Amino acid sequence: MDRIPILRMGDILLVTIQVDMQDQTALQLQDDLAGQISRTGASGVMIDISALEIVDSFVGRMLTSISGIARILSATTVVVGMQPAVAITLVELGLSLDGVKTALNVERGMEMLRRARLENALGR
Repeated sequence: MDRIPILRMGDILLVTIQVDMQDQTALQLQDDLAGQISRTGASGVMIDISALEIVDSFVGRMLTSISGIARILSATTVVVGMQPAVAITLVELGLSLDGVKTALNVERGMEMLRRARLENALGR
């Protein structure tokens, strides 16, 4: 089974999904990320899906689930790099990715995470 690497950049965890995920890989990523957030105290998680050309409902639910788990562990999740076809597919599947923040690219995603960290520090 493939494992998706999780890179630490300060207090942000970066996940770049470069393969079409099988269900077991997605579940492993969810477990790995929860463990990494807990161990490192990361304040943010950025998931780059720019290499994904197709998604199914399971992957969409997994992204929502990861975001919820991260939120409970006091981390903000931003999904970046979504291809237009992926966005269309998610809408057609009826998945709105409730609670998942999105950004067009890594730069904008980093800005969202910086802003969220500042707001959390100020107690907003």
